[in-house]
Amino acid sequence: MSRTITFLLVLFTAGFLACKKKSAPVVEQPKTVTLQSIRLNGVEFTNSILYGAPLQPVLRLQFSQPLQRSSIATAVKLLTASSSEVSISTSFQNNDSVLIVQPSAPLTALARYQFVVSSGLRSASGGNFIGSVDKSFITQIDSSRKFPTITDDELLTKVQQQTFKYFWDFAHPVSGLARERNTSGDLVTSGGSGFGAMAIVTGIHRSFITRAQGLQRMQTIVDFLKTKAQKFHGAFPHWLNGNSGNVIAFSAKDDGADLVETSLLMMGLLTARQYFNGADAAETNLRNDITALYNAVEWSWFRKNNEQVLYWHWSPNFAWDMNLPIRGWNECLITYVLAASSSTHGIPKTVYDNGWARNGAAGFVNGNQYFNITLPLGSAYGGPLFFSHYSFMGIDPNGLSDAYANYEVQTKNHSRINYQYCVANPNGHYGYSDSLWGLTASDIPNGYTASSPNNDVGVIAPTAALSSMPYTPVESMKALKFFYYVLGDKLFKEYGFVDAFSLKQTWFASSFLAIDQGPVIAMIENHRSKLLWNLFMSAPEVKSGLTTLGFSSPHL
Repeated sequence: MSRTITFLLVLFTAGFLACKKKSAPVVEQPKTVTLQSIRLNGVEFTNSILYGAPLQPVLRLQFSQPLQRSSIATAVKLLTASSSEVSISTSFQNNDSVLIVQPSAPLTALARYQFVVSSGLRSASGGNFIGSVDKSFITQIDSSRKFPTITDDELLTKVQQQTFKYFWDFAHPVSGLARERNTSGDLVTSGGSGFGAMAIVTGIHRSFITRAQGLQRMQTIVDFLKTKAQKFHGAFPHWLNGNSGNVIAFSAKDDGADLVETSLLMMGLLTARQYFNGADAAETNLRNDITALYNAVEWSWFRKNNEQVLYWHWSPNFAWDMNLPIRGWNECLITYVLAASSSTHGIPKTVYDNGWARNGAAGFVNGNQYFNITLPLGSAYGGPLFFSHYSFMGIDPNGLSDAYANYEVQTKNHSRINYQYCVANPNGHYGYSDSLWGLTASDIPNGYTASSPNNDVGVIAPTAALSSMPYTPVESMKALKFFYYVLGDKLFKEYGFVDAFSLKQTWFASSFLAIDQGPVIAMIENHRSKLLWNLFMSAPEVKSGLTTLGFSSPHL
């Protein structure tokens, strides 16, 4: 009996355990999820940033597992550049393993957005998201016209008139001189003020102001330079206080004369002198005052003990410590021309040949081809475009030549090389094209640089293409129309075009600089009428100086 009971107990226990084991639920382990691919409107989003995205982009994310739908709201974000959230809609495909993300409304053109998938994403089984998504894209250009269409001639006038306001409305109220930039307060710039004098002449010519208004402003400027502005051996500093005329140091030891800035100032003043040719006392006195300022510059003294070169700086506190000889090729041809033109403190041709031209040595003479275009002078690809603008706001390069170059070829080919480089766009900067080009010195995000094909940071300066109008009229006009009609809502402001911009970085400067606004108005005028070229080249001193240096020109 005991054996039977024992046997039955064993059977019962085994059966009970078997039933218990059979009924236990199977617990599935959570499966982690990974991203397999991400596409924006069918384009593989492999890089950290994608350019030219449509305003209503569709992001398609393929995952290794179905997703937990409830985790999407907190894990998936579309953010603006200022980190504000953009409203999005989401949908699913392929058994929830494909996530479709779209903005709920069209995005802003030429704006940067950040698409993020955080670690809060979960698989349908509750598994963690292994990895992360942090992608940025920049939306496409809005090609709609921002301003009504006008004729090309009207457009050139509009740009000149708006740019003119920088030198007229924004000029320093006491001295009449040009502020360095639109945030400079009382700080004025001597070279930029020379450009301002040329802008005033252009403004009268284009009827933006009357001759009497222009004469009065020039009298204010010249009287300030004559009676208040600090001078050093007749030369002006780079920066001045527009109220007192006292020097403002440009850098630690640059607190005295700047011969290059002085030459840009004198170029503008001599151009104005040639324009105000009336026989009345007011215009006669203005001409005499300008001539006296020019004759007072001791150009030859800046040879520093009669060396065969001119020096850029001299300081009453640091003497020649800056020790920067003015050698070409760069923007400083005007300095040697005006030094040779002086009847009171002139330099001989040997200083030009040995100092500026280095007797035709490498670094001055080039002769190589870039994009099948020969560059007579300068560094590879020609350097920043202001090299072909500053001196040639007054000096007419057409038909101008000397022992070293044909300057019509130099300026035109330099501009064409710069254009072709931007079209080729070897660095792949977003937006560069035959309508969007021009590398020169300008503001850049968080700084300033002299952009060129050898220093291309993805920043375009409108002054580069626009001031090349006499050299590349077709290419420059195409750029002008793009800047104005397509990007005008971002670029064309109270004083003309802003200093620079980068579509790559969706950055648009808020600044205006005298040395960039000045060439725009002046070189467009030289393209249209040759007004400033004809005036400056008519100065008898300039004719004499160019002849002394061995130049030939139709003006001589």
